[in-house]
Amino acid sequence: MTSSSRHRLTSQVIQTEDQLRALLGEPAPLTCAKISDRLNSMTRMYIERSPFVCFATSDAAGNCDLSPRGDPAGFVRILDDRTLLVPERPGNRLADSLRNILASPRIGLLFIVPGVTDTFRVNGRATVTVDTELLAPCAVEGKVPRLGILVDVEEAYTQCSKAFLRSHLWDPQRFVDPATMPTGGQVHRAIQGEQFDAQQYDEERAERYRRRTGFY
Repeated sequence: MTSSSRHRLTSQVIQTEDQLRALLGEPAPLTCAKISDRLNSMTRMYIERSPFVCFATSDAAGNCDLSPRGDPAGFVRILDDRTLLVPERPGNRLADSLRNILASPRIGLLFIVPGVTDTFRVNGRATVTVDTELLAPCAVEGKVPRLGILVDVEEAYTQCSKAFLRSHLWDPQRFVDPATMPTGGQVHRAIQGEQFDAQQYDEERAERYRRRTGFY
């Protein structure tokens, strides 16, 4: 499979894996050897201690989506060394990940542990479940999720620290002051026009968050 021969900004593009390998070379044997089709006692710890995971999914046409999930550490249940269960909490109802899974079950997960620069990647097949017996242990604040995502592990491996070290992500000295970033309301106003009341939107959302409305 090749990509388009041109981009609107340049014709100097890579089109084949042979071209890519000529530029990058081959991966080291040890790098390839770390990829497993199941979890083990070491890699399970990344899932058990992670409060944050990103989902990569795509629809039947190949249109991609990346979506975050967060909860108390260990919220992704390990059912066995080849099966995970991710509870689906209330959200914006766009259901991008869920709709994609129904159309194309391939999924990629990236587990992040606060303060740890290695991450953990899982690739596999996803299934949306409403099995109350499986979902019952996922309850938080007394609320059982209505849906969950079963992930059958096909590839599982750690990702090296370079991205986190280059980005200095965990360095408090480089944290950005949230006050210098646009608010959700301001982003809406930039899209919808000056008639949109950004302040009201932000205040109402802050109050919902304060009350934890719709968290579980």
